[in-house]
Amino acid sequence: MDDLISRAFDAMPSPVFVVDEDVRIREYNVTASALLTSEKPEVLQMRGGEALRCVHHHDVEEGCGRSEACSVCVVRNSVGKAFQGGSVVRSRQKMDLIRDDKVIEIYVLVTASPFVFQDTHFAILVLEDISELVELRKIIPICAVCKQVRTDANYWVQVESYLRDRLDIEFTHGLCPSCRDKYLDELKALKQKNQ
Repeated sequence: MDDLISRAFDAMPSPVFVVDEDVRIREYNVTASALLTSEKPEVLQMRGGEALRCVHHHDVEEGCGRSEACSVCVVRNSVGKAFQGGSVVRSRQKMDLIRDDKVIEIYVLVTASPFVFQDTHFAILVLEDISELVELRKIIPICAVCKQVRTDANYWVQVESYLRDRLDIEFTHGLCPSCRDKYLDELKALKQKNQ
């Protein structure tokens, strides 16, 4: 059974961490390793901000979780809520991380849930990367008349096609009440004209 659980944990497509109350990483899945800048033995001794290389992890000598900026960290606060018996589900957060001596922004949905293993309290911490979605929301060139969207390749496509291709979203179509009323009025006028 342990092998099954380990394989399921590693198959999860989002970074998943097992953390203690101080957000020290106790275990993580394969996907999470892509976010980390150190090897596993080092990571398992670090707090989340240190392992992820948050821009604030060196603000104070005591490290991650001790600076003023850490008081508003949704990761730390979500884990704190989990240790108080609650849970946080998909709370949006912008994280500033250091990569190759540069600050990069990533946007994540943070989920934290408590659990107990061998009489020790832990939290599962999931970080879903939504950076691409946030970038799409920032600015999309759209025609003011026909509402088609310009792609990166400079083609004009329907909004539905644009979103389906980038976010794997499918649409259904209907009529809102005002369009329905307008359409019905046009049909009535056409019918009266043809009588």
